[in-house]
Amino acid sequence: MQREEIVSFLKNLRDTIIEGFQTFEQEKKFERTSWNHATGGGGEMSVLRGDVFEKAAVNWSGVEGPNFPMQDASGPFFATGVSLITHMKNPHAPTVHMNIRYIETTDRVWLGGGYDLTPMGYPYEEDTLHFHKTAKDTLDPFGEELYPLFSKQAKEYFFIPHRKRERGVGGIFFDHYQKEPFEEALNMWKEVGNSLLPAILPIYQKRTKMPFSDSERLLQLERRAHYAEFNLVYDKGTRFGFLSGGNPDAILCSMPPLAKW
Repeated sequence: MQREEIVSFLKNLRDTIIEGFQTFEQEKKFERTSWNHATGGGGEMSVLRGDVFEKAAVNWSGVEGPNFPMQDASGPFFATGVSLITHMKNPHAPTVHMNIRYIETTDRVWLGGGYDLTPMGYPYEEDTLHFHKTAKDTLDPFGEELYPLFSKQAKEYFFIPHRKRERGVGGIFFDHYQKEPFEEALNMWKEVGNSLLPAILPIYQKRTKMPFSDSERLLQLERRAHYAEFNLVYDKGTRFGFLSGGNPDAILCSMPPLAKW
């Protein structure tokens, strides 16, 4: 029953986020594509290529298999989650990324996820403050120690070693999260997912209408390249997707539609 409840929540969250993003687009719509996993389960990609969102993907997956593909655990597993990415046409509108996931293995269950904000060359302090305040306000009811911890973990995780800097302005990140009672941990995890739209939509309402120049667009494309480097070289979710036999198109939805080196 727990698994069914979690999958239902994730699919509803996916739909809510798609509806929120879709309000910015008049003509273009999200296109959904289902896929099956070789050892059980599958997923659904939802991709938009529009006039405001140059590319946005909001994906759900729920897969199972005989052998957990990472070093975190071993044996049979079930993993389900929602992941999303936005790449905006306007250089002043930042990229946002979110992933929340639930994983069962033979001997344990854990939660993971978070979201982070990546301005593509044009950070605005008020946007950063709003994004982090939303995360903090979401987490504080579950323990005032969570936001400082998860924010620190985001700084450490979303770091590009060969560039010697964070890929953006941070956010929150957690993995292998377990707490008794589990229902409390699950409620926190759900609220993280629910807080994504309040964290990002006010920023997009301001930034997507700003004028921009060719030189600003060029810097955006260069910073997108750094984003692609992180996802291909360091991102744990990308590695898990490939090692578990996931759909390559769904895994690589995080890649920007255009970038420049």
